[in-house]
Amino acid sequence: MILPKTSSAAEKTKTGQFSYCLNTSTISGQKVGFLKEFEITAKAGYDGIEIWIRDLQKYIDEGGSLKDLKKYTDDLGLKIENAIGFAEWIVDDDVKRKAGIEQLKKEMDLLAQIGCKRIAAPPAGKYNEPIADWFEVAERYLKILEIGDSTGVTPQLEFWGASTSLFHISQALFIATAANHPKACILPDVYHMFRGGSGYHSLKQISGSAIEIFHFNDFVADIPREKQTDSDRVYPGDGAAPFRQIITDLHNSGGNKVLSLELFNKSYWEKDAMEVAKTGFSKMKKLVDEAVSSATH
Repeated sequence: MILPKTSSAAEKTKTGQFSYCLNTSTISGQKVGFLKEFEITAKAGYDGIEIWIRDLQKYIDEGGSLKDLKKYTDDLGLKIENAIGFAEWIVDDDVKRKAGIEQLKKEMDLLAQIGCKRIAAPPAGKYNEPIADWFEVAERYLKILEIGDSTGVTPQLEFWGASTSLFHISQALFIATAANHPKACILPDVYHMFRGGSGYHSLKQISGSAIEIFHFNDFVADIPREKQTDSDRVYPGDGAAPFRQIITDLHNSGGNKVLSLELFNKSYWEKDAMEVAKTGFSKMKKLVDEAVSSATH
């Protein structure tokens, strides 16, 4: 019997520009286990998975093999699109920054072995410390980009909306452009753009290559912006974010985009992990299909 051909993740990306990814934070509260999260992600329909360094390290510490993990992921038809880590590459303290950069290099080396080509680079260690010299921070970002050149894993500059250092998309873009490196890129997030007051019209100014992954989630309208937290995030389309505008601008910017569902909603953690993963996937795809259809007609 000849089975019908299914579209691969690469084909979906090529034809639809957008591919779909699950950040495992979304189902982390169910504590199903590291490898089970991969299985759920694949069965729910996603093209890729976004993991956390702490979970990968735990897997290794418990005797897990990176070679086996790569094969397991390949067999599931998943791409490990990105990893979330908190190396302190941005801090002012020279000793801490050196240690943070060494940590980041080790993490990149691990990720390269499992086929992951990206890692988040947020302002870890400088959450509540304003940035005094933006050009200096750009130099620090350039340094880890150059480490990325040698490892094959690109650090994506992530901004956190509730921080007092790197909280606005314009700040991230300044650092990325001042770094003057061909792979400099930013990692935006619907919630963080709202929480930090970025708004979304800036997406019209950003070329496709500057954004490879976009964290998808939504914010509620009944909690003041300054009081919203990560756990208040809801499924895309269930809140107040202007997704038609966001998706249209991302589509028009060109380049392929990985849309990664990243939630920390405790009420979702009380539900079946597969149900949550499938619900998130269907809601993201519906929003994208509607926006792209509208933009192309």
